[in-house]
Amino acid sequence: MIIDRKNAENFCEDLRRQNKKIVFTNGCFDILHVGHVRYLTAAKNFGDVLIVGLNTDESVRKLKGSSRPINSQADRAEVLLGLKAVDHVIFFGEQTAENLIAEVKPAVYVKGGDYTLETLPEAKIVQSSGGRVEFINLVAGRSTTKILEKIRG
Repeated sequence: MIIDRKNAENFCEDLRRQNKKIVFTNGCFDILHVGHVRYLTAAKNFGDVLIVGLNTDESVRKLKGSSRPINSQADRAEVLLGLKAVDHVIFFGEQTAENLIAEVKPAVYVKGGDYTLETLPEAKIVQSSGGRVEFINLVAGRSTTKILEKIRG
């Protein structure tokens, strides 16, 4: 289910009242590949409910360039929600997920192993609300960038 950003805080508070452990991650998830699927499956294993913060089309363009995203935010959300591991999606347009994390207050925030606590701006916000940060190793050679390079030849 897509959660309206305006309702994110209340929605997550309801989950906590049901004693659900919220896991949160975020990203563009433009062209889904096996690395994404393994990452999201591993993330879900840290709790009861996996919420994905999904970059809006505009924020993807700012992060990745004018040729991205390949798929619209509506399509990216639908594909993510089709995965067994993903329970909910929330769109966000900021360059980082700091504000959204302050609203969601996840028990666990998950990012790829290419980050560290020192390079992750969201880490302090997660920890300040009593959550923890977990890192998942990336699948070598699997990325949207690599897929696009292969397509372009």
